[in-house]
This record gives sequence, structure tokens and C-alpha cells, in this order.
Amino acid sequence: MSLWEFVFGFSEETKRKFPEPFVNANIDRHGHKRQVPMEVLSLGMGRTGTASMKAALTRLGYPTCHGFDMHANKRDVVMWDQAFEAKYHNDRSLDLNKPDFWDQLLGHVSATTDTPCNAFGPELINAYPDAKVILVEREIESWYKSFEQALIRSADHPYVIQFFCLLDPWGMGYFKNLQKRGFMQGQFRANTADEWRANARPIYREHYAEIREILKDQPERLLNYQLGSGWKPLCEFLGKPVPNEPFPRINESASHDEFQLVVAMITMRNVLRNIMLVTSPVVVALLAWHYYKA
Repeated sequence: MSLWEFVFGFSEETKRKFPEPFVNANIDRHGHKRQVPMEVLSLGMGRTGTASMKAALTRLGYPTCHGFDMHANKRDVVMWDQAFEAKYHNDRSLDLNKPDFWDQLLGHVSATTDTPCNAFGPELINAYPDAKVILVEREIESWYKSFEQALIRSADHPYVIQFFCLLDPWGMGYFKNLQKRGFMQGQFRANTADEWRANARPIYREHYAEIREILKDQPERLLNYQLGSGWKPLCEFLGKPVPNEPFPRINESASHDEFQLVVAMITMRNVLRNIMLVTSPVVVALLAWHYYKA
């Protein structure tokens, strides 16, 4: 990416690499029915090879949900906000342990990975008792370094985020509650960035322990997958033939940083456009007043 793309538009290469921010599907999934069976729940925390796992599951024939997908259909964020309110903020209007809500939000996919799906691991396991579960666990300090840089640091400047959400209501505005109410206050039980840092490691451990405890009497449903172990254990677990190609290896830190840069550039363009739309009539009116006064 470059300043050229910011000014004159994104290249086709950038759009192919990161298609989600350019899709704008604008689908309201409320009331939708399940289209394909839910078969695989990859519930490892974000920054544990989730992009590679999505690529692998997609290659094996499973339409897969990943956190980036929310940028392709921002109206999904509204439903994720509802789910976080139901689980973490005492909104009893939804029963997340049954498939009704999930069939609407996730009815178009057969597999899940990454955030925000991993924040609802127990509920998804209960809602889809026939789905197989994959856990990818990364060494905790390596995970924390990546997670802190990718997500927590943005919470150090909450007013900046609020500013951009206000000026880009149909873009970043959709995400104004998700990070704070959903991830920080909900999943990680924190009210500030520093509390988020303090809680990250304990909740990471709790997450994996909870999933394993739920499935302790159903070991056939769980695969503890090790990064770098290739296709064989995954394909054996899912009953799929091993593809004649290398297992996907996506550098998540680099990919996430590039993706965030694309989103930031789109947001800035939207903000500048909206400022111009608001200020242009004022400028024209002032110029007209000055002209007629003269």
C-alpha cells in the first residue's frame, strides 16, 4: 500500500489480497435460516494461526467464518454486539446455547475460526453437538506479544477511535461497541487498556481449560492441533483426504497489519469525504454572502 492508493484508489492486487473491506454485502441476517451444516468449530484464541486455519478449512471444503469477514458485511457486527450483550452483559433475550440465533448469523458457514467466534466457544459447542472442535494453542508469551500489539494498544487511545467512528458512521461506526463492550469489557473483563493487559494471560489460559473441560467426556470431538504439524492430523480428524499441496502458512502479524492499514486508509477517506460533505455548503454560503455583501 502507498499514498498513491490512498489518493487515487486501491490497486486490484490489494483488493484481491484483502477483499473483505471492498465487498460491502449489506446483508441483514436476522431471520435467515441455516444453509449448510455447522461441522467444525476452531475455537483457538485470535493470533494463534487462525488465518492459516481458515485457509486450510476452506481448502478442505468448509465455508469458514473469520474475524476479517465482518468488514465484508458490517451489519453482522450488530448481531455480534447482541451476542456479547447476551453473554457478558446480562441481556437474557437470547439463548446462545441453542442454534436459533447462530443459524441466522452463521448459517452460511460450515466452520468457524478466530474472533469473535472464539468468545462463544461453550455456547457454540452446546448449540452444535455434532460439530467437531479444534484448539490451536500458542506459547502464551508469544501469543501475548502479538495480541497486545494487534488489539490492546488501540484501546490506549479510545477517544481517537470514537472520533473516527463518529465521522465514519457507516464504516468504522459499526465497530464502536464491539471492541470495548465486546472484547475488552466482555471477553476480557477489563475497563481500561491496562486492565486488558493484566487479564489477557489468565483469560487465555481459562479459555483453553474451559473448552477442554466441556469436552472431557467427548474426546472424539476434540483435536488439539499443533501449529506446523501440517495436513495429516487435521485431515484424519475431519475424515478428509490430504491435499497435494503445502499446508497454508500465513504470517498473521504481517497480514493483520496490512489489513488494518487498508481499513485505516478507507476510514480516513470516508472521514475526509464526510467532512467535505458537511463543510462544503457552509463554505459556499459564506462565499455567497461575501460576494453579495461586496
